[in-house]
Amino acid sequence: MPEDTDTTSYYRTGKLPQADLLRFLANCTSSDSRVILGPGLGHDAAVVDLGERYLATKSDPITFATDEIGWYVVHVNTNDIACVGAIPRWFIATLLLPAEKTTPALAEQVFVQLCAACEEVGATLIGGHTEITHGLERPIAVGTMLGEIEPGRLIRSDGARPGDRLLLTKGIALEGCAILARELTPQLHSRVPEDVLSRAAGFLHDPGISVLREARILASLEGVHAMHDPTEGGVATGILELVQSAGCGAHIERAALPILPETALLCNCLDLDPLGLIASGALLAAVAPNALAPALEALWTAGIPATEIGCVTEAPGIFLRDGASLMVLPQFARDELARLFD
Repeated sequence: MPEDTDTTSYYRTGKLPQADLLRFLANCTSSDSRVILGPGLGHDAAVVDLGERYLATKSDPITFATDEIGWYVVHVNTNDIACVGAIPRWFIATLLLPAEKTTPALAEQVFVQLCAACEEVGATLIGGHTEITHGLERPIAVGTMLGEIEPGRLIRSDGARPGDRLLLTKGIALEGCAILARELTPQLHSRVPEDVLSRAAGFLHDPGISVLREARILASLEGVHAMHDPTEGGVATGILELVQSAGCGAHIERAALPILPETALLCNCLDLDPLGLIASGALLAAVAPNALAPALEALWTAGIPATEIGCVTEAPGIFLRDGASLMVLPQFARDELARLFD
């Protein structure tokens, strides 16, 4: 009798592989005509028609970071509904806190952060769940943000069109850089100057991982066809999701990608590619050619740096121009942060 062979395979940390996710979602069809935007690759939020208003909703966890986790979970969920043009209104939080490690002071601190962040974005904490849980090494926060949109102001995640110009705000991998500086300080202290670590840790707030302000500015303009919040898998995955969901391709100019010096130094030190590092804080948008100049001017006037990084193409494929060379844009099956933490 042959020996038993374990043929089980396990996913590694990070998002589900795109091919598997699309296969699973293919079985989740809905006949509800009120669903305007349902699940799909690169869809930041779901949108439902409630008559005079559309309801946008998004659920997202915080699992990598522990510092300021309550503040963090509100803002990453706000980012996603802002990308479809919605105004954040109501927030629901599920907090899973580790047994034998959670003090009353820690729990109170998380709630203070939750309430402060909701006030910042103009939303109200309306409910959720809290639990002290066995088997956790660190706190996990799962949030759901609900928002409203006027039907005529919806910006679809899959709305990019051939010829659109792609713009990106602030800088690449702000979130990943902040997490690295905050979570790996002992490992980095002897290899990275203290002032660099301090500035990188501060990226959470300055330039900030929230894209609500820039999303509201762009949502008020004509010719903005799609917006996307690059998160896990970095800006490279964000570009892939935005153009593939629209059935398009893209050409990206490497020299135009805004990589801050602190990000470049940390990634070089840890052998990470900043294009694949979790990237909340950089809003990606596809705008009509004649809308590019007004969009850039509106953002810069508001004090938000923004850069044209490339264009949407009708032909499939996403290419990166680096000087005279044209290559396929790198793809990341797993976020660089997940790879590092493993």
